[in-house]
Parts: sequence; structure tokens; C-alpha cells
Amino acid sequence: MSISETVAGVKQGIIDPVVRVHEFLKRIEKTTDLNAYLHVFSNSALKKANDLKRRLEKKESVGELCGIVMAVKDNINIKGQPTTCASKILNNFKAPFDATVIQKLEKADAIIIGKTNLDEFAMGSSTENSAYGAVKNPLDTKRVPGGSSGGSAVAVSTQTCDAALGSETGGSVRQPASFTGTVGLKPSYGRVSRYGLVAFASSLDQIGIFSSSVEDLAHVFRVVAGPDAHDSTCVNEKVPDYGAFLNRDIRNLTVGLPKEFLTEDLDAQIHLRILNTAEQLEKEGAKVREISLPMTEFGIATYYILATAEASSNLARYDGVRYGYRHADYATLTEMYDATRSEGFGAEVKRRILLGTYVLSSGYYQAYYDKAQRVRRLIKNEYDEVFQSIDVILAPTTPTTAFRLSEKISDPLTMYLSDIYTVTANLAGICAMSLPAGTNNNGLPFGMQLMADAFKEEKLIQLGDYIQKNIQQD
Repeated sequence: MSISETVAGVKQGIIDPVVRVHEFLKRIEKTTDLNAYLHVFSNSALKKANDLKRRLEKKESVGELCGIVMAVKDNINIKGQPTTCASKILNNFKAPFDATVIQKLEKADAIIIGKTNLDEFAMGSSTENSAYGAVKNPLDTKRVPGGSSGGSAVAVSTQTCDAALGSETGGSVRQPASFTGTVGLKPSYGRVSRYGLVAFASSLDQIGIFSSSVEDLAHVFRVVAGPDAHDSTCVNEKVPDYGAFLNRDIRNLTVGLPKEFLTEDLDAQIHLRILNTAEQLEKEGAKVREISLPMTEFGIATYYILATAEASSNLARYDGVRYGYRHADYATLTEMYDATRSEGFGAEVKRRILLGTYVLSSGYYQAYYDKAQRVRRLIKNEYDEVFQSIDVILAPTTPTTAFRLSEKISDPLTMYLSDIYTVTANLAGICAMSLPAGTNNNGLPFGMQLMADAFKEEKLIQLGDYIQKNIQQD
């Protein structure tokens, strides 16, 4: 059942929210070997479900996500619950306040069932960097689910929730969505409040959504999007009714195929599926034409300079003084800093702190950080120009299907290249979505990516929903 059908059933008394929560808890218990959840909120979820049931019996008004079960990535604050960011340095830390997105979900009467596993501080592309163990892909447990929001992707893929929140800095929603056969949205920068999201790279971070369908995603997105006085980077613009863009034809849309994304490095089957989809869209009335985004080749280098620089600054606060883990044996303040951060952070986080500190140092700032900011501007200008003549970009989400566990963990550069098709959307601040595109000969799913100009998510929803409902992918 879709989210809208489930909500209608709950409101009409046909579906019991308490029974639903029990069913989801049973599914979570059966899939613990996948390591998707770090914290399961059995008691609070059942309490919320019982409260909803009583209110419905009394004919009281309820929210638009009434009875919908949600999972939340463990770098988003829920008051009184752990927020570990899958890091030893935040072990046993409990959030003192709710993130804005959590407040909105609670107001809409969604039921939050647990918090999901991730790459430590959202730094990774495989969810193998968690201090609490790697997450496994449910479609092949010897493979990764993608990252850093791999836990949320697996939670939706295994139907242990209706939808889930993740976060994305360079592809951490879209890439795991591609690897697990789910839908993943990265909203425009500023469309969803970051208040209560633990910062990795503040100018790139955005809270995203996983779901089973574009239709479901549209309903959750409408709830969590919108302005927030707590976040100065959140735009003060009215949120469209994204549900109104479902079930529309596509004859008013112009679709661009970026030639820089369709190269010999791309898996042949993924390449063919993108071209076949474009051909079918054209037959259905959309206009399709080739476009060029030559700055794409500089995306990975630009992203990893800027993201690590901001990470170095943001993670300076984890020093053992105010909260989180503190090493027990030290003689001086410096020794406490050194021991706490050395033991509290994992290898990938340390690598990014070191790289970020290096590119921000006085001798290298101009050569690396300043130049990367200039290239970022050029990437943004390129997308601005392209979107003057097209509505949506159609491209692959990832160059391959899910790779094997441990296959790339010792080769960071190869791992970083997993995000080659996703990082430029974050650098430009535009919106992007991955939706299932089919199954490879190896039996694994892969995704296709749609990108639109900033604050044009309705175009992604219109085209994505049409593709899911009208174009055969297998």
C-alpha cells in the first residue's frame, strides 16, 4: 500500500496503527543481521501508535502522515534519544533537542521506529565505516548497500519502515538508493532545514528521503520541507503541493542527456537503460536532447577539497571537553585532546580531518581551497546555463551496481569515485533524485538519476512518477 492509502486506512479505522508497529518491529528483528538499525524505539513507537488509536476513536484530528512508520539516520537529533553518528566519540550521547524535520514528522503524526546505521559522521560511500559494524545489502549480503545513508536505504528496501530520512553531502542518499532499488531524494540546498542535523560539510549537507516510490516520497517531502527560523540557510519560500505533480503527462518537459555522464567508464547495461529510457520518454511526448557539462570531470577533486575542509572545522568541536567520549588517562589538556580524538574517530574521519586541515593551512589555502571554491562557482554557472533550455537532466546515479564488502575500503580514491555522478549536484545546490532503473545481469539493482534546477523538485516528482508508472524497466 502507498503512504496515502495507508493514511486513509488508518484514519478510517481499517488499519490498526498498533498492529502496524508490531509488524514492523517483527521485521526489524528478522533482519538484524543486516545491521541497518543502531537504535530501535519499540516503547515510544508503540506509545505513539496507541495514542493515535485513542485520538482516532475519539474522532480527533490527526496529521497527514498519521500512522506512517519512519526510520531516521543516526546523525539527526531526536530529543532524549542517542545521536552517535556511528562514532565512538559520541557513544552514549543523547540529543537535547529535536531536529526541525523531527518536529514536523511528529506534528504530522508519523511514528519514528528507530535510528539507522551510517558511515561515521556520514563520511563514506559504503556504510562500512561505522564504529558499530558495516551494513549489508539485503539483495546480496556480501555487498555494500552504499553510503553514507546505507542503514536508511536498507530499512526501506527491507520494508521495516514506510520511509526513512537520510543525509547527503555528495551522494549519500542517491547512491545507496541506487544500490538497494529504492527511491532517494536530495532536495535543493535550503529547501529542508538542517537544524538538528550533525554537520559534516555545512555548505553541502542536506537532509534527504528514502521511499519505495516517488509518490510516497512526495507526501513525506511536503511535510519536512519549508522555512525554519532556526536555520538561516533555509529559504523562506512557500512549499508547493508536491502531490499535485503526480500522475501528470510529460509533454511539457525537456530532458537533457549529459554526454560527460555517458562514457565508457559506465557499466554497459546502465548506459543502455538510460538511452532506452530517454527514447521511450521521447515517444511519450517529452523533448530529449544531448547537453554538455564539461566541468563534471573536476567534480570529485573540488568536492573532496571543500568537504574535507569544512569537516575539519566542524569536527573540531569533538575534543572530549563538552560532550561525548573522553579518554580517561591524561596528564595535560593537550594529551586529553590527542588521546580522545585518536581513539574516538575512525580511520576515514581522521583521513578527512587531516586532508581538510592541510588544504586550509596558510601555505596551501590559495592553491587548494580557494581554487576549489572558484571551480565550484563554474560548476554552478554551468548548471544554471543548462537549465535555461531544459527542465530535467537524465543520467546514471552510479557507474556500477553495488560492490563487494571490503572491496574498496583500503583504496580511498577508488571509493571516492563511486560518487562521480552525484557530487556536482551538491556543489551546485540543485535538487536530484535516484529511482530504480532495473536489474543488472548480476542480479543487482541500479538507479537512474534525475536532476533539476534549485527549488524545482516538482519537476523531479513529475518525471520520476511518470517513469515509475509508465515506463517498463525490466
